[in-house]
Amino acid sequence: MEAVAEHIQEELNVQTVFTIPIFGGIDVAESVVVTWIIMAVLILVSILLTRGFKVRGISKRQAVVELCVTKLMGLVEGMLGEEAASYTVYLTTVLLYIGIANIIGIFGFKSPTKDLNVTLALALMSIVLVQVAAIRAKGIKGWLHGFVEPIAVVTPFNILDLVTRPLSLCMRLFGNVLGAFVIMKLIEQVLPVVLPAVFSLYFDLFDGLLQAYVFVFLTSLYIKEAVE
Repeated sequence: MEAVAEHIQEELNVQTVFTIPIFGGIDVAESVVVTWIIMAVLILVSILLTRGFKVRGISKRQAVVELCVTKLMGLVEGMLGEEAASYTVYLTTVLLYIGIANIIGIFGFKSPTKDLNVTLALALMSIVLVQVAAIRAKGIKGWLHGFVEPIAVVTPFNILDLVTRPLSLCMRLFGNVLGAFVIMKLIEQVLPVVLPAVFSLYFDLFDGLLQAYVFVFLTSLYIKEAVE
């Protein structure tokens, strides 16, 4: 159990990789560096996969890429609905990032979503997007009026909702990712070598992708409610 506790402490410890010598020194955390790596990989893969794309006489590679992108964006757009379809590209990108961030531990990197600062930033970005979507759909007056609906007495609770939603998104993503890591370490302590590898397929791969889907699904739900 002491070994498990040490592993958990190590995962929660956000190390500084280097410091940028400006404004008194800006510490760049390990989670930020891994995020940069994920961004670089996504950009590089996108460039390589889309090279030589044509309008007519497309290749099999182009057909497969277009099918995957269409299915993925269709999944997100289905959650958003027609009125909020313009946010599909952003949320699809978030889905890809969180999905890769959650499973990148398989390749020896520390998942950025094990850093509470990362999950909090993602949650704040989502809630800001929800409010922007509401303002674009209803205008400033309509957005402000939403805080007194259905009756004025619930206004404090509607305002409190602005705080609880990002906190819920943040802690759900962080807690589930960390919880899966803890369970895997416990399994490794009590079971033979082969079985943890089987469980790893679920906790490190499937559960990581599932949490990315849940985060985007909840954000989509909030946006859909805001624009209706």
